[in-house]
Amino acid sequence: MSRVAIEHITRSPALDFVELRSANHSSNCYSSHSHDEFSFGVVDLGSAKYQNLTRRYTTYAGVTVTINPGDAHSCNPIVGDWSYRMLFVSSQWMGDLQRDIVPRQSDDYRPFKQHLLTDAASYQRFSQLFQTLLVETNPLMAEALLIEYCAPFFSGQVTSQQTVKPNLSSVRELIMDQLGCSLSLGEFSQLVDLSPFHLIRSFKQTYGQSPHAYQLDARIKRAKLMLRQGTSIAMTAHTLGFADQSHFQRCFKKRLALTPGRYQKFFVSDSRDVNISRI
Repeated sequence: MSRVAIEHITRSPALDFVELRSANHSSNCYSSHSHDEFSFGVVDLGSAKYQNLTRRYTTYAGVTVTINPGDAHSCNPIVGDWSYRMLFVSSQWMGDLQRDIVPRQSDDYRPFKQHLLTDAASYQRFSQLFQTLLVETNPLMAEALLIEYCAPFFSGQVTSQQTVKPNLSSVRELIMDQLGCSLSLGEFSQLVDLSPFHLIRSFKQTYGQSPHAYQLDARIKRAKLMLRQGTSIAMTAHTLGFADQSHFQRCFKKRLALTPGRYQKFFVSDSRDVNISRI
């Protein structure tokens, strides 16, 4: 019995310059073509013949491909069907990021130096980013993760632009003052006159976390207080800016190994007989 091919194309809900595409058990073939965007892709199942300009490769499950804007390429399954995911990122956004990394760059953008990555770590990083961009509605988190993913592709040319350690206390204060708000990297960058790339790097050096990670950590700590005071899980999630109750529960459990409901029971009910080893 043959499987039904499932294909999906969507925009990131947080970043309108990012497009995501996936195909499961597809038999589609692609003749030579190009994209205006920078493209990343992974093969999840099967194998394919892949040509980028004049170079020919064999791709298979676990391989990551990178494609420059305007580069003619083709990819076709070798036998049977295949599954893959693609991420398309605006060349203008990528060029801006590259100029943050290499301030003296005058080109619109610089191309990838590699067409193929075969290590498992690259596949895993792509998978984590792809899944996040599919569902994440917080532009601060989505763009920060995209920057952290893309920057290493061009990091060999990173220069030390900041000679004086910037004062980032105003960024931290804005996060804490508007903990339930959907803030963007652009707002933080304007506040301290740093590019998004250098903001993330400097904030990590100062506080040990990127701005979005710091925001999420602060939200969870505030959530603990609200839950102890008897605030409902739904109201806590809404007040602190989580996309929905499920998103809040996933983030909370990932950090405390307890669901918000189980955590709250220790404080708002008679939990003397509750044994944490059973949770």
